This record gives sequence, structure tokens and C-alpha cells, in this order.
Amino acid sequence: MSGIFERVAALGVVPVIAIEDVAHAVPLADALLEGGLGIAEITFRTKAAAEVIAQLSAERPELLTGAGTLLSPEQVTAAAQAGATFGLAPGFDPAVVSAAAAAGLPFAPGVMTPSDISLATAQGCRLMKFFPAVPAGGPSMLKNISAPFAHLGLKFVPTGGVTLATVADWLALPEIAAVGGTWIARTEDMRNGDWKGIATRARAAVDRVKEIRG
Repeated sequence: MSGIFERVAALGVVPVIAIEDVAHAVPLADALLEGGLGIAEITFRTKAAAEVIAQLSAERPELLTGAGTLLSPEQVTAAAQAGATFGLAPGFDPAVVSAAAAAGLPFAPGVMTPSDISLATAQGCRLMKFFPAVPAGGPSMLKNISAPFAHLGLKFVPTGGVTLATVADWLALPEIAAVGGTWIARTEDMRNGDWKGIATRARAAVDRVKEIRG
């Protein structure tokens, strides 16, 4: 994995965030940092995503800011130009993987089957998002579909249905670099200005990872 993804793995949890208002960017970052979780995946599910990433990159460079839900080469370019340090997608699209490589953006495509893993591996990917993690079969499913590729040293970020209560189930697998979590900073939390709640959930996630990993 790239040095950036090694930093992601060291943190163990990636908050997956759909942020609607650029004005929420800095308060969000400060809440996450207060909770000791210096990372955010800003998804391109909202129109504000690129501007939010640009603001975080400029004003809170200590936060490891990535771009999620990258579905096209154009979005990859926008994310890279905004200052994203890594990118992820819910599925595997060779054009998107190629665009990320051209932009020098560490990138993890989404996979759900052995065929997906084969295709992503052939294109040089070594970290992949397992999505949707729980509906796709949970830790047991990922353990079994990744087993034939174990000798390649692949790592995964399961996202979709993961909760604080199930983090241990995922991190017990050696294939897991980190988990993606939507529970830490929800859209409604930001709308309501619940920055203290976000900081509390971030701290709980950090503490849980430390407890699991010793």
C-alpha cells in the first residue's frame, strides 16, 4: 500500500461523510480532530464535496482528507485538484482507476466478488473497499472471497452497515486495513450543529480500535 494508505490503516476507522454545506467543513474537521480521529472521507454524493475538500486541505492540512464515491474520471480530477490525499469508489471502473493513477491519487476501488478483486488486482490495486459490507455477507463473506488472493497481501476497507459494535468483528481479520463508518458524522448531525456528538463518536471509535489492537 501507499504511505497514505498505511496512515489510513494505522487509524483503523475512516468516517464516511456526505457534507452538504461548505460552512460545515472546518467545524467538522475540528470535531474529528478533537476526538483524535484525524481522517475523513468526503463523498462526492453532494455538490459541495470538491469545495469542502479544498477548504479542509487549505485550512486543516493535519486532517487526512480523502474523496469518496468517485464514479468518473472527471470526479477523480476534481478531487485531486481540490487536494484530496486519497480516493475511494463503491465499485470497480477501470477508467476511474486509470484516472487516479494518472493524477497520482492513491485509490481504492470497490469490490464485492472474487471477479471484482481479480480485475482490481490486475490493474495494480492493493487496497480495496468491500462494499456494501454487511449486505454483501459481512466478515465471513470477505474472509472467504479474499482467501484465494491472500498471497498477494491485499487489504480491504469494509464499508456499508459497519457500526461501532461490529468494528471488532472486522478488525479481527488480517485482511482489514480499516473500516469505513457513516455513524460518526451523519448529515443530520452537521445540519444540527452537533459537533460535540461527532467528537464523542470519533473518540469512541479511536478508543475501540486501540482496545481491539492492543
